Amino acid sequence: MRPFRPSFRTASLGALTAAVLALPLPTPAGAAPEPADDASGSTQSVPLNDLGTAASRAGEPESAPVPGTRVMPVREVRPFSLLGVVWDDPAVRLHGQVQVRTRATGSAVWSGWQDVGTDNDDLPDTESAERRRSGVRGSTAPLWVGASDAVQLRIAPEASDRAPAPFPGGLRLELVDPGAAPRPGPSAELSPLGRSEARAQAHAEMQAAGARSTPGTPYIGPRPRIVTRAGWGADETLREATAPALTGPVQAAFVHHTATGNNYTCAEAPSAIRAIYRYHVKSSGWRDIGYNFLVDKCGVIYEGRAGGVTKAVLGAHTLGFNNDTTGIAVLGTFTDDDPAKASLEGIAALTAWKLGLSGGDPRATVRLTSAGSNLFKKGEVAQLNVISGHRDGYKSACPGDRLYDQLAATRTAAAKLQGR
Repeated sequence: MRPFRPSFRTASLGALTAAVLALPLPTPAGAAPEPADDASGSTQSVPLNDLGTAASRAGEPESAPVPGTRVMPVREVRPFSLLGVVWDDPAVRLHGQVQVRTRATGSAVWSGWQDVGTDNDDLPDTESAERRRSGVRGSTAPLWVGASDAVQLRIAPEASDRAPAPFPGGLRLELVDPGAAPRPGPSAELSPLGRSEARAQAHAEMQAAGARSTPGTPYIGPRPRIVTRAGWGADETLREATAPALTGPVQAAFVHHTATGNNYTCAEAPSAIRAIYRYHVKSSGWRDIGYNFLVDKCGVIYEGRAGGVTKAVLGAHTLGFNNDTTGIAVLGTFTDDDPAKASLEGIAALTAWKLGLSGGDPRATVRLTSAGSNLFKKGEVAQLNVISGHRDGYKSACPGDRLYDQLAATRTAAAKLQGR
């Protein structure tokens, strides 16, 4: 999810003022912040109805990268670690380059300006029950910034715009505190299983649950270690309480990056996932975290959307192709940075096992019917790789060029783990 990168240049205050006078301010959003003492996390919603002209303020760095830039005054807030921007209508795009800078908690140290990915492409399918929920909103990618207690945001217009585009209604900045890490319990992880044991257990579980997925061929990879939702500290009261929707057998896996940046440690990965979960549910209005699985830079695999790792749980990861697929997101941003070798090994191990449950060959292609995306209209049949990148189903920069370029090798590695 690569944000647009205009060529920054200095402009006079007079030129800036002239460029922005006609730009309408967004409608304030009335969401109230959650209690500050919630150990499971909280979200602060800041309506962006005070974006002013990009004049520099005393003690602040130059805030006028291009003419027409709108700037939010510095806000001192309760501690948070992840942020993103949301708006009312998920069908509307936020035009412009969004950047933020943050101050580390308890210090006077500010970060440099960081890009926030503006692609609004991780969504439930248009006609799904989840998308029809009244609370589903448009949203940027979330950005992990680490523990912070002050923030400033600016939005620069796209260079192609002759006049600045109006902001979507209800524009607001979401500041997410992931809450305290839970004490690990006995259900914190699923331990690895050999190939035959993995197939036998998955078959038994799916039969007992009456799931629509069916056991696959003997070509199945060993089940890798998976940190469960309990292991990363999912607050199960946040998500929708109804049973998760299941699809047909998983025919393909879509690989994503979370676009949250690479400034996290492996020890922070569970906190980052809790923050993404809260952002997807409380800020974006989804029923649960969008991805079925996540992988961190140390190759640790995490259970994502609730419903059972052996089941074909309907996710909200690839608009148009959430049915009969699984979504795997690598924590980080890989537009310019290479993914860690351990992350790639984690993807290969996970897909060898997960696709093997329904007989999927990681080296093969599959025909999937689109529910409607910006690449394939509703009802159109797409020929896709069994292991695809997000951009293969939806026109997007996700999962980043550096990760996307590694998918061919990942397909080979996954097939080898299946014994092919």
